[in-house]
Amino acid sequence: MTELSTLARPYAQAAFKRAKEVGAAGVWSDSLAFLAQVMQDKALQAVVDNPRVEKERLLQLMLDISKGYIHDEAENFLKILIENDRLKLIPQISELYEQYKAEDEGYINVDLYSAYPITKDEQKKFVTSLEKLLSKKVNATVKVDKTLIGGIVAKAGDKVIDSSISGQLHQLEKRL
Repeated sequence: MTELSTLARPYAQAAFKRAKEVGAAGVWSDSLAFLAQVMQDKALQAVVDNPRVEKERLLQLMLDISKGYIHDEAENFLKILIENDRLKLIPQISELYEQYKAEDEGYINVDLYSAYPITKDEQKKFVTSLEKLLSKKVNATVKVDKTLIGGIVAKAGDKVIDSSISGQLHQLEKRL
């Protein structure tokens, strides 16, 4: 995963730089998110992985799939990715782009993992605590992870705040 992020970083930076130049950060965000979602399809991944599929045919397929969902500059970006055999990096590019966008706009995206669904009031309490801790506005997404047993894990970029029971048990195991 780290290697893919390293390869994706220059593309994400270029996309973000261009989006800032033309004032289209949201449009780029939508286009990259759509392409990342498209790349999750197993049948499409098989086509992308097939060395017998010519780049021109792959480009035409991707343009047909995304017609009306991505803007012209994103189509050009897609062409560059295909020419450089970097199409599989789109999910990482999209993720990095969102991090750059969030940082630029003064907020941070945080994934909250809980063993059980949490209420809006509990989420608001966690978000308020994280905003104080991180000194930024927090945009939180809550996900359920039964392996945590209890508690919360917050992931903000490369920072992880683990207050889960399974995390505490792991720390206790390390100390023993």
